[in-house]
Formats: sequence, C-alpha cells, structure tokens
Amino acid sequence: MKLKKILPVLLSVLFLTGAVFITSTAPKKSEKESRRSTAAVGNPSPELPDETRGLWVTYMTLDVENEADKRAAFEKKLDAITNDAVKGNFNTLIVQVRPFCDAIYPSEFFPWSHIISGTQGVDPGFDPLALIVEKCQQNGLYLHAWINPYRVATAQTPAELSDRSPVTEDEALGVEINGSIYLDPASEKTQKLIADGVRELAEKYDIDGIQFDDYFYPENCGDFDKAEYLRYLEENGEQISIEEFRKNNVSKMVSEAYAAAHEADSDILFGISPQGNLRNNDGLYADVEAWSAEEGYIDYICPQIYFSLDNPALTFEDCLSEWLSLKKHKGLRLFVGLSGYKAGTDADDGTWLDNHDILQTEIGILRQQHTDGWILYSYDSLHNEENSEEIQNVIRYLTTSAVQ
Repeated sequence: MKLKKILPVLLSVLFLTGAVFITSTAPKKSEKESRRSTAAVGNPSPELPDETRGLWVTYMTLDVENEADKRAAFEKKLDAITNDAVKGNFNTLIVQVRPFCDAIYPSEFFPWSHIISGTQGVDPGFDPLALIVEKCQQNGLYLHAWINPYRVATAQTPAELSDRSPVTEDEALGVEINGSIYLDPASEKTQKLIADGVRELAEKYDIDGIQFDDYFYPENCGDFDKAEYLRYLEENGEQISIEEFRKNNVSKMVSEAYAAAHEADSDILFGISPQGNLRNNDGLYADVEAWSAEEGYIDYICPQIYFSLDNPALTFEDCLSEWLSLKKHKGLRLFVGLSGYKAGTDADDGTWLDNHDILQTEIGILRQQHTDGWILYSYDSLHNEENSEEIQNVIRYLTTSAVQ
C-alpha cells in the first residue's frame, strides 16, 4: 500500500481500464496486500515518505448534496483536488470520511452522509471513498481517512438524522450539549462503536492511515456524565476526579481504536491531530502527553500549530518547542498542522500581514528540526484569494526543494 508513488505503469493502466468494475466496491484485503508487496520495492521507508506534505480535505469541500448528478460532481471535485496536490508537490491527502457519525462510504455501523446524497441515510448509488482510494493510487498520493469520532450533529447540520444514526437506533448513546449532539464519551457502547468503525475502514479500504481530529469531550460540557462518574466510583472502589474519569474514557476509546486498526491492517498508521496549544487539550480531556509517551495509542501525532511566527499569544516556534520536548515513545512520528487559512489575513493580531513567506519559513523550521512532515489546513486555501500569495510561495518552495 505504501510507496504508491513508485507503482509500475502497468498497475496504473490496470486501474484505469478496470475502473468501471471497482469504483463502487471497496478493495478487498487480499488486494491490499498484493499492492503493498508490488509497491514496496526500493523505498527506504515502507510506511511513509521521507517528508509528509499533506492537505486536509474537509467534508465541506467534498459536499455535492445540491448537485443534480452527484457522482459526476464528486468526480470533478476529486480530479481537481488530486491534480492540485500533485502540481503543488504535496504527497498526502487527509480526507474527512466521517464528519457527523455518518459515512461517505457504505458502512455497517453508520448511515450515508448527507454531504453525498443530500439526505443522511440515503444511498447515493456509488462509493465515494473507493473513488478517492483509486484516484490517490493513480496519482501516487498517500491517503489517510479523517474521522470526527464523537460528533453527531451541530445546531444546523445535518438537517435531519437518519433512522440508521447510532443515536436514533439507541438514544442512550447520544448526549446533547450546548445545542449539539455527541456520542457519550463515557459509554462503553460508544467506545466499541468507534473501534468497530475504525476496523471496518482498515479492513475494507486500501488506505495508509486513519486520523482523529481535535474534538473529544465538548468544551464547557457541564456535568452530563455525573451519574456515570458516580457509578464508576462505586463499582471500582477507587477515588479519581471527574477530570481523570473523562481522560480515562477518551484514552480507552483511543487505545481500542488503535488496536482495531492494527488488528485489521498491521501496516496502517493511526494518528491524532490535537490542539496546538498543549494546555487547550486539557479542556477536551485529551491526554496527548500519555498518548505520545506510551505505546498502544497512536503511531503519529499532528498538533495544529496554527500560529504565525510573531503571534503575541503564542508563537509558532515556542509552541513547536513544547511539542518537540514532549516525551515520545519509540517510533512515534511528529507531523505539524499549518494554517493555510490564516495566511494573508488579519489573524493572530494582524501578524500574518507582516510578510508573505510565513508558511514557507515555518516549513523550513520544521525541516531544520527534522520533524516527519506537515499538513496544511486546508485544501481550500489553495484557492482562497487572501491566502494566495503565501500559498504560491509555499508551492514554489516545495517544487524546488530536494526533500522527496
């Protein structure tokens, strides 16, 4: 699976001529193993490029719910995304495949996403993720499936939950907090559901990685889980704070998802992209220090260091220094999330307007520090006018630099 950039021409031809047969059907496990053995010749790292140069692709970018011919519209978007990635010398796409406890692929556990069919739970008649896998392989791009593990609905999105939504089928799974609906992080059923969903992705699709984003317990969530907390204390006979209880719930979910991914595919990478400011993760009960230091949680971590070089609240380099000094288990990879969407704007007290090579400079710093790569948020910044000057400088830098 890894090393797709050196797939033989013959294999690409086979994919192209056979596309009509595979675009609506997920690759089988035996096919995944066969492609891996074919692609693994001559690359010094069978799991990752020397430098990961990624683009996050959000569900908003993929949205075709209002298009008449949804498959044609989706394929057109996918062509543009992969073409732009290749031209810009990016090598990895992190694509949002489960934004609202739903899926852009046929799932045993989650309903179809409204962003594909227009209505959650309605089959669009094609498999978008299979198309993404195929297109990435044809273009030599690594692919990570991006999941929001707990979020079910915001105040407006989706407009209506499907009968197949896990919280519709089992109301006890869902909690409403601040006008949004989430899977209950304290529920063992939630933990199993998320792990089952990860296993399904790793088994069915020829992907390089699975990534969770930075949403865990909602901020300012009150005491919705007080009864579960008190029951835990009574059943386990140990005194821990509710903060520790919540961190334990999230960490248990992460470890079960990690195990499920690797049981399904020993080569797959499981990662998390937490808040860049380490202290902000405490409010989400995300124990990033433990996940980084101890084996059995994550293969890579990608903090969202969405700050300028001169941000008065926290500079890019000061934030990076904290992550570099964090204790890491053997083999943990460190990527860094970069804020393409802030480039050329008045964000961070206007410091993104100081010059137009901030992102380029940040990438240079990451290379000097020998990090494993970076991921730009998001693909859309490649086409936003106010981001354009910074982004073009980055692309010129990438296309003339030597790192492969």
